[in-house]
Amino acid sequence: MEKKQTKQYMSPRKPSRMNKGGKRAPIGPAPNMKGYFAIGVDRLSKAHNLGNLLRTSYAFGASYFFTVSADYSRKGLREADTSGATSSIPVYNYESVEKMEVPQGAKLVGVELTDDAIDLPNFVHPRQAIYILGPEGGNLDKDILAKCDFTIKIPMRFCVNVGVAGAIVMYDRLRSLGLRS
Repeated sequence: MEKKQTKQYMSPRKPSRMNKGGKRAPIGPAPNMKGYFAIGVDRLSKAHNLGNLLRTSYAFGASYFFTVSADYSRKGLREADTSGATSSIPVYNYESVEKMEVPQGAKLVGVELTDDAIDLPNFVHPRQAIYILGPEGGNLDKDILAKCDFTIKIPMRFCVNVGVAGAIVMYDRLRSLGLRS
């Protein structure tokens, strides 16, 4: 009796790199995430905070990362970027708010602890979103806030580390938009 051959449909293997645990970590956006997003920081000064947020944005599948008017040590960033995120997603460094670019159709979302900001649990994330956080120990520049389509806040008593705040926002985006089935 002749065996009938069946075709197996497999998705092409995504490029990957070995992580510290010796397991393969996929490169690129999170699997099946709807839409796209980027995240950035205004006037960042601490390389370890940049490295933390950059690693986290890479892990959550950000399309790119950016800074505005940042002043940090490039050497410190190389030491803090333990995942190799800088070689996996684009990083844009804008000299000023005026030079910051937002892709056509994307919504700029400021993350700032203000009275009129939308509480994160009540926020409906746009499919195409560019999130921007304020600097360590400061607030988003007023010109950036003026450019924002939305301003959201994490309902807390006080501000937390910029890396922690970014991770909370990205997790909420993933949780609320979900994965395609």
